[in-house]
Amino acid sequence: MSRSVDEINMQVQAKLPTMTKLVESISTVIVGQKEMVQKLLIGILADGHILVEGVPGLAKTTAIKCLADSIHAHFQRIQFTPDLLPADLIGTQIYSPKDGTFSIKKGPIFANLILADEINRAPAKVQSALLEAMQERQVTIGDQTHKLTEPFLVLATQNPVEQEGTYPLPEAQVDRFMLKVRVNYPTKSEEIEIMKRMAGRSKIEISPIIEPREILSCREIVNQVFVDDKLYDYVANLVFATRDPQAFGLKDLTNLIEYGASPRASIYLIQAAKAHAFLQGRGYVTPQDIKVMGPDVMRHRVLISYEAEAQNMNSDDLLQRIFDKVDVP
Repeated sequence: MSRSVDEINMQVQAKLPTMTKLVESISTVIVGQKEMVQKLLIGILADGHILVEGVPGLAKTTAIKCLADSIHAHFQRIQFTPDLLPADLIGTQIYSPKDGTFSIKKGPIFANLILADEINRAPAKVQSALLEAMQERQVTIGDQTHKLTEPFLVLATQNPVEQEGTYPLPEAQVDRFMLKVRVNYPTKSEEIEIMKRMAGRSKIEISPIIEPREILSCREIVNQVFVDDKLYDYVANLVFATRDPQAFGLKDLTNLIEYGASPRASIYLIQAAKAHAFLQGRGYVTPQDIKVMGPDVMRHRVLISYEAEAQNMNSDDLLQRIFDKVDVP
């Protein structure tokens, strides 16, 4: 192992306690859901937006709120509803009759951490209003463009689209999210602990323990985490297998995948794998980092066909077969 990787390892070890503090802070409120908390931290470290999906009551909003409260940054919670307007999100121009001029009233999008709660309850115009902010880190109001402050992260929650009063997110917006994290029910022991901790008790307050500059400092180290050329090739093979399954000996998947993963999948999978390696205390990426993060990065970028739906299959099922088939370096 080269000296440069050893140096990165030392930097990772020096910064890891910062992330441990965040996990401990969130754990004072959230019982279990360790995977969801880890993915939230990966999103922050890899500078990628996160979509958290699960039925109501699984602490999606609470976990994101706890994360925001643990960071000394500007936080805004936006409750998405069917009557929400784009101006409610990004802001608008206000006319002053006194002097005949317009002034800008900025919306809640001007914050470091945005909790977009139940994002799929808002109509298409509001969904589109998020695109520029998420991709370009800027907002246009009237004829003026305003840069958003760093760090800027959208942490969105959604209920499954089969639930009452929800709208499927546009594919262009879904692709902007680095990760789509699915939240499962807690175990029986965790549910008992939740009852003991939460039933009849006052709200647990969380104080900020980390400054935004520490997050940005950790990101710089994550960007330096070493990735071998063989792993770049491995990620490319995984993504290309979603576009041309037959070339990788997966002919039976050809009619099950409507569209394969976009190039963002390759970029985000490398970034997420680096952040995962960082949280494991390593300055280099292993194939296991890629395998762990693969489903969260790719599940919302692989569109399944009607034939797959008819067979009661989802993108996770297809991705599992791809990861099992593609050779690991």
